[in-house]
Amino acid sequence: MSHRSISVVLVLVLASTAAPLTAQDIASEPTPFSVEGYAVANYYRFDWETDPNRRNQLDLERFAVEPAYRVNAWLRFEAEIEFEHGGTGVARETAADEASGFETEVEKGGAVEIEKLEAEFLLHPAFNVRVGHLYVPVGLVSSHDEPDEYFTNARNETEVALIPTLWHETGVGVFGAVRAFRYQALLVNGLDATGFTSATWIVGGWQKRFEEANASGVAVIGRLDLDVGPESYVGVSGYLGNSAANRPGADLDVPAHVGLVEAHAVVRHKGLTARGLLLYGHLQNSAAVSAANATIVADPSPVGKAALGWFVEAGVDVLPLLTSRAAGAGREGVDVFVRYDWYDSMYRVAAGIVDDPRWRRKTVTAGINWRIHPAFLVKAEYAHRSLGLAGGNHEDTMALGFGLIYGD
Repeated sequence: MSHRSISVVLVLVLASTAAPLTAQDIASEPTPFSVEGYAVANYYRFDWETDPNRRNQLDLERFAVEPAYRVNAWLRFEAEIEFEHGGTGVARETAADEASGFETEVEKGGAVEIEKLEAEFLLHPAFNVRVGHLYVPVGLVSSHDEPDEYFTNARNETEVALIPTLWHETGVGVFGAVRAFRYQALLVNGLDATGFTSATWIVGGWQKRFEEANASGVAVIGRLDLDVGPESYVGVSGYLGNSAANRPGADLDVPAHVGLVEAHAVVRHKGLTARGLLLYGHLQNSAAVSAANATIVADPSPVGKAALGWFVEAGVDVLPLLTSRAAGAGREGVDVFVRYDWYDSMYRVAAGIVDDPRWRRKTVTAGINWRIHPAFLVKAEYAHRSLGLAGGNHEDTMALGFGLIYGD
């Protein structure tokens, strides 16, 4: 029986055994329909030795709409629809190789994407079930994706460079809490190894680039968090899935399991907020994956056998120094922060694969978040990135932007 069939059977069993909807259920529930979401827009000014001609950018990064509907006390539907980079449509852009200097594209670079579409069966605080299109709970981006949940203008560099950002797949999962522990376990469709590269390791293996995802290879994910204080926790997560089985063709005769393990921490105390993450990943038979990709990918690059990355960031609310407001009181504030990222998408390579030092990167970022209102904040930062090259390896970026949060 396929994992999709198992999911359907599980839903039917849960629906048949759960308590029926009663008038008391309806009376005790709050408004059954709710909607929340967020928006992010940023301006970037680049001064890169690695790309002196890089133009400054203005990006309507994303607008997310998150509707939810509570059917009764034990069944809830949730979704998230995201409009990225202004959505999609017909775009007109400059083209140096066109006589007119412009060309018209059928699609803009943006997207409209369903990031979450799930049914939650709320059975017991210690055991609940999700079925549908689910977030992959690896790392911090999966739970800290709104603009007031990370300091920098863009989401943390380490995760963005090594694993899919706000990763979501289709499958079934269980979750719950026991005392101070919270857990999640999922079975979802896996990655496709044809998208793996030197620069971004497994990021391109996320099958959202296709209309339909191959599901011959599945992945299992687990996460465990321990609450250590108000809005503070530490945790670990892991991922294991065979990326060879989801390739478009049968061109790889060995498995290519992707294994990930990471540890993370979030600490909030009065006006201090600190976050950190350590991520390690391993790709089985990376040399065979690199060789197979070279025969079918338009612009192939060798893939690392292992990737490693970590970051730490800390911010202090300085508004109490300027006013009589106590530190940590309310959600308004002025956070001054600093962050350090180190990551290498080719941390280890197989025999015969050249370890390109340019993919060993480190970034120091400093900036400010002005939380004008619980629903609106302004961000500014300066980031200095250096690559593992002998020279011409600096990338300096200034960013200014805003975040909007509604319905929280």
